[in-house]
This record gives sequence, structure tokens and C-alpha cells, in this order.
Amino acid sequence: MSLPQRCLFAAAFLSIALSANATRAENKNREALWTAVRNGDVDAAKAALDQGADVNAKNEIGITALWIAVSRGHREVAELLIQRRADVNARDDIWYQTPLSQAVQSGLIDLVKLLIKSGATDLDPALINAANRGQNAIVQEILSTGKMKQEALDAALHGTRNKEVRDMLTKAGAKPLQPVAAKDRERWQPYAGSYESDNGGKLTIEVGEFGVMTRGSVGPGQVLKHVEGDRFVPLGSDSSSLTFERQDRSIRRVIMRRFTAEISYYRVESKPIANVVAPPKDVGDVRIAEPLNWPSFRGTDATGIADGQQPPVAWDVKTGQNVRWKTPIPGLGHSCPIVWGDRIFLTTAVSGDPNPKVRTGNYGDVASVNDTTRHTWHVICLDRNTGAILWNRQAYEGVPKIKRHLKGSQANCTPATDGKRVVACFGSEGLYCYDFSGKLLWKRDMSMVDSSFSIDREYEWGFGSSPIIYEGMVILQCDLSKDSFIAAYSLEDGSRLWSTPRDEIPSWSSPALWRNSKRVEIVTNAAQYARSYDPISGKELWRLAKKSEVTIPAPVVRNDLLFITSGNRPIQPIFAIRPGAMGDISLKDGEDRNAFVVWSKMRGGPYMPTPILYGDYFYTIGNGGMVACYEAASGKEIYRERLGGVSYTASPVAADGRLYFLSEQGKLSVVRAGPKFELLAVNEVEDVCLPTPAISSGMIFVRSQKHLFAFGRTVKPQ
Repeated sequence: MSLPQRCLFAAAFLSIALSANATRAENKNREALWTAVRNGDVDAAKAALDQGADVNAKNEIGITALWIAVSRGHREVAELLIQRRADVNARDDIWYQTPLSQAVQSGLIDLVKLLIKSGATDLDPALINAANRGQNAIVQEILSTGKMKQEALDAALHGTRNKEVRDMLTKAGAKPLQPVAAKDRERWQPYAGSYESDNGGKLTIEVGEFGVMTRGSVGPGQVLKHVEGDRFVPLGSDSSSLTFERQDRSIRRVIMRRFTAEISYYRVESKPIANVVAPPKDVGDVRIAEPLNWPSFRGTDATGIADGQQPPVAWDVKTGQNVRWKTPIPGLGHSCPIVWGDRIFLTTAVSGDPNPKVRTGNYGDVASVNDTTRHTWHVICLDRNTGAILWNRQAYEGVPKIKRHLKGSQANCTPATDGKRVVACFGSEGLYCYDFSGKLLWKRDMSMVDSSFSIDREYEWGFGSSPIIYEGMVILQCDLSKDSFIAAYSLEDGSRLWSTPRDEIPSWSSPALWRNSKRVEIVTNAAQYARSYDPISGKELWRLAKKSEVTIPAPVVRNDLLFITSGNRPIQPIFAIRPGAMGDISLKDGEDRNAFVVWSKMRGGPYMPTPILYGDYFYTIGNGGMVACYEAASGKEIYRERLGGVSYTASPVAADGRLYFLSEQGKLSVVRAGPKFELLAVNEVEDVCLPTPAISSGMIFVRSQKHLFAFGRTVKPQ
């Protein structure tokens, strides 16, 4: 290398190093500012700003320091940030809330005054919201600006039942709504009815004296203004719209758009809860192929498929029909059972609280469970044929280092086995490896693996990524509040073989092994990117952007098709990917495919359950029990049917032409696979069920909150 070349190289290297140092310092200052803001510490916030923290820096989902300060009700901190020129109109990318809308929602009049004085502009929706809530002082403060649109005044008047608020609005010029023409009411009447989203959200549309409106839980509801065709907007607001979509002259769904978000609500009347097409029957051909191992989350390579194992279609817990055995499992754990040979393995955590709290259903509560009692973490081995517990090993004892979510447990991660050893991950409580006799081979301290709510780390949700095993390596995806990584550990002794940093916020997805025609890849799903890695070196191969803020479903693989999904805000994407990609394969704006993305949709991805690719079709189930079937090769929607059941967390599994869907409330629905929806049976487990079932040797193993069940043929066919 010549002297000029060496000088140029040195200069370039120095530039990169300085840039990296600057980025690290910037991130450190930002974290210091946000920590101070969360804690309401004015002095610490001032110090962070003096050190160079950007007052308007946003996190991955558009949250600013002022947004956090207002959401926490920290007025003095908010004043400091505004003095330092914080943007009072900054809107996040998930809920599309501004500091003012946050203050109104929490009824914080002092902060409302401060924000209006400082230039907040989203006054119309703030007025409608405050009037609807009967917040007299806030309504008066907003009206004092004199900047309200007539439509907003009228909508606020219609939406409140508070007499004082009505008087204030009337004095400000609000007018009662005028009835719409009878011909318009008649024309819009088909819109009326109940609608439900894939993830269980509900929407009711009414058509009455004032036209089309949504039914409100407070006040008479939100009136919609007709724009054109089947499109409406809320009266007094231009930030959202509702479009009714027709199919065969009837209304199929309503599409709600707000800024960049879009949610589809499907008409409930057009999608009734499915009925069993015939009396439940057992499997016609009960010949079982060689018993199949189910070695990790969702079985071999996480496909969820166990063809040839002939699990039953129907059973009855009360009578014992097709109930092979039922074994009580101590503690609370949402890890799934795994099967190898005649052994079943699962994990649990036993709290000092005899009745640990778990909340099922579809809700938006971000709270943690504050259980500070001493716990014990266990790995349990059972006999596959009898359900007898062969051994129970305590891995760890102590107070949980990280709290869990209301719907979570301290034993979320499904173990994995190679047929000789079983590996169990308990997050911050460590990684453990046992042989099949229950002997501890090694353990590894994982330090603090904190997968907390990305917006507010005070809400700890626990770790949820399950390990996989490949070529003598244990591979673990750790997407954390900071310093995320993916790593491979030796199955022999637990030593770290490689570790690759990940610029990710917390996620609860598990990695999958994709054995395609080009190579073997480890594929991960997360909030920022889906990524692929070389399993031997840990080198990133490709990445794909546009994901949900909270990512839970695992990648779905089968031969030369890979599916990536997620279903939280702001989008619910489905991507079908072919092998061979390198680098960034993210879609550009306006694209729905490229050289490696076979097809994609920005709506329809599930929030909690991992989908399943079975035969020629790709199936999803939303949190609310809506099953969608797509043609795997093209993405064409084949059907969309409601299974019923309140909520779903477990992922579907499949065997011998049938799909098995398990609700949180313990209803297991069996559906015939293929392009025509056909419900074969609905079976009751009679307990809370969140883990995904396992299938092997003529049985389906279902873990409930208190038991592990084995359902399999108990009576020979006539």
C-alpha cells in the first residue's frame, strides 16, 4: 500500500471511529434524558440536555421525551423540555398521539394549558375528546383559544352529556346536528351492524337520525360525515376515515384508516361462528407411521406439522373418551411440551403465591405482575405413554429478576432437545442443559435479559424466545431493552461460539431453521427487521423492514417458502420470501414484491399465534378467532371464517389433513385443511390454555394452566 493510500485509509478509519463514538455518545445522552424524564427528575434531565441530548430525538416508534413526560404527568420536566424547544406537536408512530392528546386523555389541565400556550395545534380532536369525557376545565381552556372549526364544535356538542360542557359549547357557537335526508338513511342502512377485526377488536355501526355513526361507550357515539361513495370521516376530524367495502351487493368489511395505520373490521353477520359440519368422528385410517419426534417449539424446524401421526379428531374430558392421560403440572408455565421417543419435556416456575395471576382475553393492558415471592424454576420429564413424571429438576431458586406480563409466565420458553440432551432457557434465571436421566450437564448465566415494553421499561414483560438446536449448537435470539443479540452456544459445554449484535427493541419471537434449496439459514422475526443468519458464523445474510411494534410470531418455513408475519401496530404484514437473498431486501414504497419477496400484504398478520404453512395453503388465526386461508404461492385469499372462542395465543398445528386451533379458554377446534373451510370438531379442555400443542405417536399433547393432557384413541374402531 502506497503512502497516500495508507493516509487515505487511516483518515477513513478515523472518520468511521469518530462517527461510531459520536453515535454511542448520542445514544448514551438520549437514554440519560429519557430515564430522567420517566423518573420526573428535572435536574438529571437538565444535565442530559446540557451534555448534548437531542430534546426531539425519537425512539424506534416515534416517542419523544416530551411525549413521555406528559404521559407520566411530569409538568416541571415538560416545562424544561419546552423551554429547550421540544416539539409540542410531535406524534408517535403507533397510537398517533401528541402530547396534547395524552394530556387530555389523562385529564391533566395544567399540562393542557402549558401545551396550548406553547403552540399545540391539534385542538379540534382534543376538544371533541374532552367534551366526550365531560372535562369542563379542559373544554373551557381549549375554547378560550377561539381557534375551533365549526364541525369540531358541533361534534363536541353532540358527543357530550355534560350540561355545563353543552352550555360552554353552545355559547362558543356550537349548533345541534341536523337530521340527514330519509333517502340517505335508507341508502346507508346496509352499513349498520357489528364488525370484528382479526385480532378481536369490535366496531358497531349504527344508522340513525344523524346518519352513520359508531356506537360510543361514552356519549351517543361518533358521527361520521359522508365524503364520497362508501367513504366517511369522523365529524370534526380529518385524521382518519372509514371505508365500507362491498362484496356481492352486501357489506363485507369496513376499513379504518388513521394516518398510516389501517385496520379491517369484518362484518360479524356475514361471518358467523362456524358450526361442526357433521357429528365428530375419529380418524378413519388410524395406522400410525414411525413415531415422530417434536424436538422444539412447533416441532421439527418449527413447521407445526406431524403428518402420519394420526392424532384424534374428537375427545371428551368428562367421559374420558380419547383421553389417554392427564397429569397435574406444578406452578405456572407457558412453555410448550416437546417430545423425543417416549419422553416429554416441559418447564415451569413455581411461585410463592399459590394462585399466580394470569389474565386471558384481548386487552391492551401493559401492566406487569408484581410477584416478588421466591420462585423455583423446573425442568420436568414425563413418560409419553403414561404421563408419569420420571424426573423433576430444580434449575434455579430466587425472586424473579424480571417481572412478567399479565398473560405471561416465568417459564415462557419452550425447551429443545437433540435426542440426548434437553436445553431449557429461563431468561434472566439462566440457560440449562440436562441429559435424559435428569443430570445437569451445564448451566450458563444469561445476566439480565430484559424484554420490557419498549416505550416504558417500568412495564417488564419477561423473556419469551425459545432456543433451537443445530449441529451441536444452541441458538438463542435475545431482543432486549438494550444490547440485543443472537448467539450460539456449544451444546457440549455451554460455551459461547459466536454472538452477533442486533439493533432491535424487545421482541418475543423465536428463531427458525430454514433448510432451503440454496443453504441452511437461521431466520428471526423482530420489530425493526426480519433477518437471516449463517448458522455457523452468525453473519447476517439479509434483512427485511416494515414490521409491527410488538413482534411475537415466529418465522414459518417449508421447503423454499418462508413467511414472516406480525400483527401489532402500526401495520400487520405478511411477507412470502424465496431463498437466496443477500443484503437489504426491504420493499420500497408502493412495492408489494421484489426479487426475493414473492408477495406481501400490509394487513392480515396475526399478533400472537404463529401461522402455519400446510400443503398449498398458508393459514393464520387472529387473536379473536378469525381464520384466514391464503394460496401460499400467490397470496390470494381463499377464505376467512370465524372459529369463535374469546381469544387465541397458541399457534395452530397440523397432521394428516387437519388443522388444530386451541383457544385460551380451552376450546380446541379441528378444521379440515384445504381451500374449503370445514369444521370437523370442537373439543373442550376445560382449563386456560396458552401453550401450543405437540403431536406424536397418535396423540396430541395439550398443556393447560394446571395439567398436561394426552389425547389419543382409547377405543379401537369397530
